[in-house]
Amino acid sequence: MRIMSSSVPAAQTPRLSAAVALRVFVPFAAGYFLSYIFRTVNSVIAPNLVADTGLDAADLGLLTSAFFLAFALAQLPLGLFLDRFGPRRVEMMLLAFAAAGCLLFAWGEGLAGLSVGRALIGLGVSACMMASFKAFVMWFAPQRLPMVNGCLLAVGATGALAATAPVEWILGFTDWRALFWGLAAFTGVIALTVYGVVPEHPEPPLHVGLRSQLRGLRSIFRDPFFWRVTPLSMLSQAAFLAVQGLWAGPWLRDVAGLGRMAVANQLLAMSAAIVAGFMGWGLLADRLSRRGVRPLTLAGAGMSGFLVVQWLLVWGPSGWALPLWVGFGLLGTSGTLPYAVLSQAFHGQLAGRVNTALNLMVFIAAFATQWGMGAVIHWWEDPVTHTYATTGYRVSFGVLAVMQVLALAWFLLPGGSARRRGVTDVSDLA
Repeated sequence: MRIMSSSVPAAQTPRLSAAVALRVFVPFAAGYFLSYIFRTVNSVIAPNLVADTGLDAADLGLLTSAFFLAFALAQLPLGLFLDRFGPRRVEMMLLAFAAAGCLLFAWGEGLAGLSVGRALIGLGVSACMMASFKAFVMWFAPQRLPMVNGCLLAVGATGALAATAPVEWILGFTDWRALFWGLAAFTGVIALTVYGVVPEHPEPPLHVGLRSQLRGLRSIFRDPFFWRVTPLSMLSQAAFLAVQGLWAGPWLRDVAGLGRMAVANQLLAMSAAIVAGFMGWGLLADRLSRRGVRPLTLAGAGMSGFLVVQWLLVWGPSGWALPLWVGFGLLGTSGTLPYAVLSQAFHGQLAGRVNTALNLMVFIAAFATQWGMGAVIHWWEDPVTHTYATTGYRVSFGVLAVMQVLALAWFLLPGGSARRRGVTDVSDLA
């Protein structure tokens, strides 16, 4: 199978009016906003969960990472479904599972019940980013994908804002169970909005057999360029998701010594930086690409900077908490730039599958990272106060950073057998 260098042929990319562009963008962005709330909210409600259920650090890591495991397992069939049935229908159906997961989580009493609810939420929002990317490939010009994807990620990351200080404020009036009942209703509204507002694309979804779809997926996993890009993006995003979604809050409590509202405010600042990072990387990639700077070059620079911030979190003074976590948010978002790179590198009908293939790797790594960090931190847990010693954070953060250094070395390795994708040589990618 020959893989073309552009995402969608020009004839398949309609010229959009502003109204149609908003009808495509806004509902999918609302879904991704919701997805980010679910990813992040446990970082704030963790003390409540521990107080109500008696979970230790390892249990908390497993519970929270169940989201990532279900999310990851959905990715490969999701890519097939997106290419076969289209993003509008797939996202609407899966959001119904997320609403059901919210209700189960709200009713859960122990680790098993809470984990099942959390996993259903992960399954339900597993299409929010990938369905958006697929829709944007269908509707927007290829050269606009880094900017449009960046705008989506920025809007979605405002969900991380909503899941910090605002959630802490809500918990002052009610409990975390009522919060999830409300999220279940909100999820249902967004599902209906996606189905009712997003227009049908003039090009019908690709109706090909399962064997043909799997052949396209196999070509992705056998492609050297995919494997040159994936390890660094995978590990960078896994570290970002695992820490931002759970362990940033406990770090601020245990290492920086902050109270609950101060922790929520610091997480709010980091989330604002995430919004700015997603928007900024997309706009910067769009502008620099016009000057001959490849988006993958920019991604490599951003992920390298993110590594520096992680090393400073391991060894830097705890008094640097605010600038370090703002830097974590700004630079950690650079790991998503390879999605647009891969969308442009593979044919449009493979766009759903190549993005979900990368997402599979990212969220398996995020699951292992978030749970593994909990297991490591648990070794230094105070069984009475359920607080964690600085050593546990240093060990877990340090192991993550070392793995990313190795992936960065592979990414920068000159030569090799990676297939060219509009570059002179793989060494030119960074």
